[in-house]
Formats: sequence, C-alpha cells, structure tokens
Amino acid sequence: MSVLSWIILFCVLGGIASVLAAALFLLFPERYRTRALPHLISYAIGALLGAAFLALLPHALGSPEVADVHDIGLAVLLGVLLFFVLEKFVLWRHCHDSHCEAHDPHELPGKQHASGSFVLIGDAIHNFVDGMLIAAAFLTDIHLGIVTALAVAAHEIPQEVSDFAVLLHSGFSRLKAFVFNMLSSLATVLGGVLAYFSLKDLDHILPYALAIAASSFIYVAVADLIPTLHRRMAPHDTIKQIVLIGAGVLTIYLSHSMLH
Repeated sequence: MSVLSWIILFCVLGGIASVLAAALFLLFPERYRTRALPHLISYAIGALLGAAFLALLPHALGSPEVADVHDIGLAVLLGVLLFFVLEKFVLWRHCHDSHCEAHDPHELPGKQHASGSFVLIGDAIHNFVDGMLIAAAFLTDIHLGIVTALAVAAHEIPQEVSDFAVLLHSGFSRLKAFVFNMLSSLATVLGGVLAYFSLKDLDHILPYALAIAASSFIYVAVADLIPTLHRRMAPHDTIKQIVLIGAGVLTIYLSHSMLH
C-alpha cells in the first residue's frame, strides 16, 4: 500500500471514526457520559504525551537531516507558542467541556447558534492540522504514522463529544450536529493529502514537522486536558487518573515497540 493510501486511511480513522465513536457515546444516558468523559481524557493525556516523547521527538532528534539538536528544541518551543497564539484567537480551541470559557453556557440566546458555528470552524482548523501532523509522521515512517494517528484518535473522541454537546446547546438538532461534525472531520483528510504533496520531496523539513507535531500533542495535553483533571481532587479520582494516563502511555509504548 502506498504512503498516500496509509495517510488517507488513518486520517479517516482519526477524524471520521472519532465522530462516529463520539456519536455512539452520546447514546448513553448523560450520567454515564459524565462519569466516563474524565476517564477518556486521562487516557488521551497519556496517549498524547507518549506519542510526543516516545515516538515523535526521538525520530526528529535521530534524523540525519538535523545538524543541531537544539534546532529541534527550538521548533518544539516555537510550536508551543504558535498553538498558544492560535488558541488565544479561538481558532484552534480544544474544549473538552461544554461549559468551558470558550463556550459560555450563559450566552444570550441570539449568540448561541454563532457559538456552535464558531466551534465547527475551530474544529475544522484543528482537524486540518491533525491531518498534516499525521501525514508528516507517515512520510517519516509508516509505524510512526500509525502511532501518531492512534494518539490523535485517542484525544479526538472526548473532543468530539464536547463539540456535540456545544452544538446541541447552540440549538443544532442531533442529526444536524452529527452531519456538520462529520463534514468538519473531513478536514483531517484534506490536511493529510495536502501535507503529503507538500512534504514528500522535502526530507530535510520532516524532522521539524515532527517537532511541531510533538509540540501540538504536548500543548493539548498540558494546557487543555490536564487542567480539567484538577477539578477532581479526591484521592480515588487521582489514582484513576494516574492509572489511565499510564495506560495511555503504555498503549503508545507497546504499539511503537510491536510495530518496530
């Protein structure tokens, strides 16, 4: 199978399959969803950090195209700052709660639909970036691409669940929310295909693309996901969080080890 086929396949799995999983998740009663969502987020944190530190960064640092490892460190730093700026402009907002700051539940009724539309635009941009990151990983190594796509899927499911909640709160019907979320997820495939044709002959850029991918995963885990876990400070909740974060890291470690 060609590299482009791998990219399209796993962009579909990372995008469209995540929307389908989130839609199925919404079929469960709200009390079960409320209990399960923090567990999904904990697992996603481990998967993202595992992919960044155990897969993406080692490949970037070990690339023969990198003359100075400090350049990779600079790329990661600039990537974190880039995603901070994007989030400030609510273009790449990662919200895993329908009542986060970006989606104020006390908005005036006339602004609710606009909020839902804003979520779709931000989600499409984020999905487009995810597709580019998946493509950069596959162009470096097929196994690295698979691990990267797994990490993307792990954090996209709770993200899509929150997107559904915001859209429903904004006045979208369940069917309309599903269709628009599905259309937004296609941006992952678009980003992957465009990145493939842009980067396939630029081997010297790929290590820095991997560094940006790592900075994306680190930023999402540390800036967006971990703070949501601090809302639950009870000892038994903390133990569950640590175990599930460890499970996410272990999943990436075992996947990377077995694929190689």
